[in-house]
Amino acid sequence: MSWKLRGRVLDFQDRCQIMAVLNVTPDSFYDGGRYLSPDAAVERALEMEAEGADILDIGGESTRPSTLYGSVQAVDSDEECRRILPVVEAVRLRSNIPISVDTTKEPVARRALDAGADLINDISAL
Repeated sequence: MSWKLRGRVLDFQDRCQIMAVLNVTPDSFYDGGRYLSPDAAVERALEMEAEGADILDIGGESTRPSTLYGSVQAVDSDEECRRILPVVEAVRLRSNIPISVDTTKEPVARRALDAGADLINDISAL
């Protein structure tokens, strides 16, 4: 099986594909907001690719389970776009890695695709 993504192909026939997660949120339970600046986020994205990532998944709103890690602040579409779009655009200019954007919001998904993302990772299933 393979996915065709804007001129890129992910082939799942020979091996699994590794998706690296890059959180650009101040309240990430994983990295604690280490990649808030676009420059730091892009640098980390390129490191992840060099380390073997096949897909880069960029998220601008925490989806951590609030019962385990405390309350989560929802962000509006504009704020989520402010966080992710500069990273998507810069990574797309510097890399050919397929970019996924983790969002549940249609306006964010549309703008991310326009900025160069290849697919949307929507944990709410639309």
